[in-house]
Amino acid sequence: MKYQMLRWLCLLSLSLPLLFWLGCVIIRDNPSPAVQSNGLRGYMRITPGRTEQFLHMHCNQCALVSSSGQMLGAGVGEEIDKIGCVIRMNNAPTQGYEKDVGSRTSVRVVSHTSVPLLVKNERYYFNQSAGTTYVIWGPERNMRQDGKGRTFNALLKVAEKYPNVRIYAVTSEKVQYCDGVFQNETGKNRMKTGAFLSTGFFTMILAIEMCDSIHVYGMIDDSYCSRANHNVVPYHYYERNRIDECKMYRVHEHTQRGGHRFITEKAIYAKWATRHKMEFKHPSWVL
Repeated sequence: MKYQMLRWLCLLSLSLPLLFWLGCVIIRDNPSPAVQSNGLRGYMRITPGRTEQFLHMHCNQCALVSSSGQMLGAGVGEEIDKIGCVIRMNNAPTQGYEKDVGSRTSVRVVSHTSVPLLVKNERYYFNQSAGTTYVIWGPERNMRQDGKGRTFNALLKVAEKYPNVRIYAVTSEKVQYCDGVFQNETGKNRMKTGAFLSTGFFTMILAIEMCDSIHVYGMIDDSYCSRANHNVVPYHYYERNRIDECKMYRVHEHTQRGGHRFITEKAIYAKWATRHKMEFKHPSWVL
């Protein structure tokens, strides 16, 4: 009896290291999904009485569709609609432009300045497009939840009226984080330089967080406007009579107060594309 017990103990002592090694291999090959199950922190649901919910979204492939005039005549609408998640910005429409930009919208990232445009056409954005998730960014003064945040109050009314609509606010901590990312990449303090991050910057950061691979459509690189043979297109594909894209970029890049650093941001995206699965189309980028 004692001999059998000793034999079992010996076998157990020899087996433990093997079991431990197998456990490590399983964990390594099948990483814990705990990070995903907790949601994407920094994006809080706007809904009456439950503003603490995080954004739960993960996509294998994403199409990030620019609002640029580069999309006019691209003819990639069908290609975009076949991609798992389609991300658009602000109030960029699809109706009438389906051949070039597609018709599906999974996520729409919206600046606080564009929220009134969505509210003005609320039946389309929040009723007909009920399957879209909205992510809204803005300064603390507009997004505060103490009754004095003008943009937050407008979105809360929309959430009350359309309870099935998923609307998320970028938290003030997340905005500060994005400011830090800009400073780390450029060596410049965003606020001291008088710049505002663009909706595209917030969109790109969200896409990197929620997508395994990103197909970017209609976004120009940082040297595009310097090339003599570049195409002259409108700033937005849906605003034909507005200033052209490169003129808008140059004005913003060099203005001292209140401008977006569109060209600088594109240089940052090129760096990110070397570390993430990211492809740029129409026009394509040489990385």
